[in-house]
Amino acid sequence: MFTYTERLIALRNLKPKKKQGFLKIISLFSFLGIMLGVSVLIIVMSVMNGFRADLTDKIIGLNPHLIIQLANQSDQKNLKKKLNQKYKDITITESVSGEGIVLTKNKAKGVLVKGVNEIEKSLSFLNKEITQGNLKDFSIGTVMIGGELAYNLNLKIGDKINIVSSSFVITPFGGVPKQDDFIIAGIFNSGFYEFDHNLIYLEMNDAKAIFDKKLNEVDLEVFLKDPFLAEKYKKEINNIDKNIFISTWSDTNKSFFKALKVERNVMFIILTLIIIVAAFNIISGLTILIKNKTKEIAIIKTLGLSNNSIIKSFFLTGFTIGFLATISGIFFGILFSIYIDNIRNFLSLVFGLNIFPSNIYYLEKMPSEINFGSVFIVFILSITISSIASYYPAKIISKMKTTSALKYD
Repeated sequence: MFTYTERLIALRNLKPKKKQGFLKIISLFSFLGIMLGVSVLIIVMSVMNGFRADLTDKIIGLNPHLIIQLANQSDQKNLKKKLNQKYKDITITESVSGEGIVLTKNKAKGVLVKGVNEIEKSLSFLNKEITQGNLKDFSIGTVMIGGELAYNLNLKIGDKINIVSSSFVITPFGGVPKQDDFIIAGIFNSGFYEFDHNLIYLEMNDAKAIFDKKLNEVDLEVFLKDPFLAEKYKKEINNIDKNIFISTWSDTNKSFFKALKVERNVMFIILTLIIIVAAFNIISGLTILIKNKTKEIAIIKTLGLSNNSIIKSFFLTGFTIGFLATISGIFFGILFSIYIDNIRNFLSLVFGLNIFPSNIYYLEKMPSEINFGSVFIVFILSITISSIASYYPAKIISKMKTTSALKYD
């Protein structure tokens, strides 16, 4: 693609003379700008991927992978039989949940109440996220509440609370909401404020009683070995029975994932501007270089070097800066992403700052997940921008007239 002569001219351009020190500075800023832009882009994307993966794990733990609501509840047993026959790798449990109010001595708070059975206890995030109490103590007559709710209502393990449900009992005096007293058996922290502030867990039989649900009036929850196949199972189960409504864990958190995706894309665009700004330095540097070498360019053209070869040599100059800066940026970006938690701990130790406090984010370490597909996209993007930035100044040479350049020499 490039001849020896073209590569030699490009190499000489990358080593300007002492009197052209300003060009060295511009080239250095071009290199550092692109390297920094690529590094920061990879680091930010890796951290956001890490956050997304960690939050997704938490959401999967907090939610069943599929929720099946039947139009005719009497078909529940028949559907469960069909699903168990077709799928040997799924777990089907009952689902009871609803809105309620928690009453303490002097406070009240609206909450979402969810019933948990023995099977779901072993599958639930409760095994990992209980910060106070023990899952073994979670039985009939007890309740698990979120840490934020416990803090706001000034509750602790062993305290008694009253839960008022949205179901009514008909009495001679009219409808009265069902309610009952429960003992707090444990406190959990999921890392999601909305869940920790608004969600409580009851044992399944208590949930059925307080919401006045019979066995055939509950929905079904499906747990998969691979939660990311939820959409596939959703379509297949819908084909088994058209009179059911199925929602996946991603459906119930669609707005959250959409917001996360938008934020990720916006960050990508903003950080790409760093690379674009750095590429302008390549344009400036090559333009000045070409202007300073007008006479030399005219001489080598008269010696027989084609116009196209000279354009290619100056293009190679800018492209080399962009390519080396991109490779360096990818190297430092990946290295930083791998050791980001060690770097965080080091900075915290040296400057006495509590960066990324675990008591706020409920994460033991700063998450980072390198996606090599994203790294490849960053590489192609940076190389493309560098190539465009190198091409336009090189095209100036095609407009240069040899006679005018040598006229006064």
